[in-house]
Amino acid sequence: MGANLQRGVGRNSGRRRHRRTAVNAEINVTPLVDVMLVLLIVFMVAAPLLSVGVPIELPKTDAKSMPSQTEPITISVNAAGDIFIQETEIALEDVATRLVAISNNGYDERIYLRGDGQANYEAVMKVMARVNAAGFSNLGLVTDPVSAGN
Repeated sequence: MGANLQRGVGRNSGRRRHRRTAVNAEINVTPLVDVMLVLLIVFMVAAPLLSVGVPIELPKTDAKSMPSQTEPITISVNAAGDIFIQETEIALEDVATRLVAISNNGYDERIYLRGDGQANYEAVMKVMARVNAAGFSNLGLVTDPVSAGN
């Protein structure tokens, strides 16, 4: 007469019964929506800060805006006659070499010239002449639209 002390003998024989449930194949999009909303808010706040930061008073005209797919190079001349490429102040003699160095599309690069309404006309024309002499021909002058009251 002996007792069977071995494990695994008997009805369940050491196996646990697991219920097989269906796999949940749904994607939880709540974290994705949260991240996208935060990014949207960040970009909405940051977008106005990305404009060219040299404060000048542009002349007002009725000219239509020109379509552009890429970010152009912007040259600004303020009322004191100081010259800026994007937000970096440069000397008149360095305009051509700096443009050649930063242009991505070679001499087909789109260049916008922003001249303060109070700036000396000669200072703006000297910058235009330097840009043209450097070989860039795709030059646009930037103005503000005329308001309905003017």
